[in-house]
Amino acid sequence: MLVDVTKGVQYLNEIKDSVVAGFNWATKEGAISDENMRGIRFNVMDVVLHADAIHRGGGQIIPTARRVFYAAEMTAEPRFLEPVYLVEIQCPEHAMGGIYSVLNQRRGHVIGEEQRPGTPLYNIKAYLPVMESFGFTAVLRAATAGQAFPQSVFDHWQQFTGNPLEAGTKANQIALNIRKRKGLSAELP
Repeated sequence: MLVDVTKGVQYLNEIKDSVVAGFNWATKEGAISDENMRGIRFNVMDVVLHADAIHRGGGQIIPTARRVFYAAEMTAEPRFLEPVYLVEIQCPEHAMGGIYSVLNQRRGHVIGEEQRPGTPLYNIKAYLPVMESFGFTAVLRAATAGQAFPQSVFDHWQQFTGNPLEAGTKANQIALNIRKRKGLSAELP
């Protein structure tokens, strides 16, 4: 979201489209990992423009606005968002211990557990980060002797704990891996 909170800035309407273009460019390719940004707000506090109209063209404003948005992002303690699955698991009661064990190992947490009426089966609902879901079904079946049947569907985004700009954190390692995979420079801006 881009919000204009300026007071009495001359020529601002002339550059509004260029600033929005710079904003769109910056939010489609974030500074840390060249990924889309979500849930971000920029307040335009003040603008100083050249009096000559030739210096207020899109060629000057768009790249400058993009760099300003990147600088604002980097000073605002950015965080990653990770996708989360809603996992529904059907199992008999004696296999539930294995399910809880596997979910705890993979940063998952149970949000609901109910018995299906008239059957010995339980339905367990849990949130599981997508990053932890690779190989989940095989590990779950191994832990429950093949008696648990999971179904996963995307549910929401959640903030990943840790600062991607702080060296040594899991978030920093993820940022460096993304940059390496995309062919970006290894060091964070």
